[in-house]
Amino acid sequence: MDGAEQTDSGWRGSPELWLDAAYETLIEQGIDAVKIQPLGTRLRLSRTSFYWFFKDRAALLAALADRWESRTTKPLVAACGAYAATEAEAILNVIGCFLSDRTFDSRFEFAVRGWALRDRAILDRLHAADNLRLSALRALLERWYHDPMDADVRARTIYMVQIGYISMQTRENLETRLERVPSYVETYCGQRPSDAEMARIRARLQALT
Repeated sequence: MDGAEQTDSGWRGSPELWLDAAYETLIEQGIDAVKIQPLGTRLRLSRTSFYWFFKDRAALLAALADRWESRTTKPLVAACGAYAATEAEAILNVIGCFLSDRTFDSRFEFAVRGWALRDRAILDRLHAADNLRLSALRALLERWYHDPMDADVRARTIYMVQIGYISMQTRENLETRLERVPSYVETYCGQRPSDAEMARIRARLQALT
């Protein structure tokens, strides 16, 4: 079926389809490429189909920003509050969140940080997300009896290292990352994870691949 036939078929797609196309375009080309007509061409749908689901481009971008938060901030905050029998396991929950795009979409994070350089509203939203994530990390550490200042410094160390991996577009395979994880955990909280704890995080991450 050629593009004209599909465009004229009467099928308009869905909000999720348009949002998926916006997401992939943002990842691949940046925010300036996320425009209605090119998205329609990508989807082989008419421009008018877009307006069945979104008022305008701004509405689409707002939905895209909401998706970013649901794929990054929400799972990280959940990981900070997840059950852990030891402090090392609590830190492993956080590191494990960052080690899979299924739980923290690093490509999306990188793209949104680039977007924020061009859009003050997105920059403000990014700063709010950074603060929320750091707050969740501080709360985790304080639950394990770190005083507020110590918890703040450790939280920033954890967070800035992980965001540094994303911002620098560091490419390491899972085995290389896992080899470093025990030392990271010890740096972050002063405890080294047990072999059993490492085996559990390894199994959990392998199940996500």
